Amino acid sequence: MSHAEQSLPSQIPACVITVSDSVSAGVNSDRSGPLAVELLTALGFVVTGPVVVPDGVDSVHKAVSAACRSGARLVFTTGGTGISPRDLTPEAVEGLVEARLSGVEAALLERNRQAGPLGMLSRPVVGISTRAAGAALVVCAPGSPGAVRDTVEVLTPVLGHVLAILDRDTFTSTE
Repeated sequence: MSHAEQSLPSQIPACVITVSDSVSAGVNSDRSGPLAVELLTALGFVVTGPVVVPDGVDSVHKAVSAACRSGARLVFTTGGTGISPRDLTPEAVEGLVEARLSGVEAALLERNRQAGPLGMLSRPVVGISTRAAGAALVVCAPGSPGAVRDTVEVLTPVLGHVLAILDRDTFTSTE
């Protein structure tokens, strides 16, 4: 196992948020949120959700903020990353992350592109909520089961390392 591929500690709190007007209105069933819960649970996370919210900046911002405040160390959204007028998950989350992980975003875009040419239209956001100990990793995935599976697969090798770094108290003196 490489340095980056640290094993995940068990029982890490996570929250899955499904962003969809049609699911929140009861018109369609949620397929991607339950899959995200299943995959993250299999990795050892204790997952809350899926919490379902309609598309839009305010609803997503409130749900992600609430998940971070509740102690979730991983906040995983699915849906709202495309280009339709109501796909505003990236806009809602950008103001909630202190540092974006552009390398992870690039890896997700490449995986999306490999899945098909329309994958290039996805707008993933991955970042950390704060630079203080106990921060959350916030991940915005597209709203299809395949994209959720791909996102978790791309993240898995680095999740243990990211969470270990986020647990460090960067303000502790070494004196």
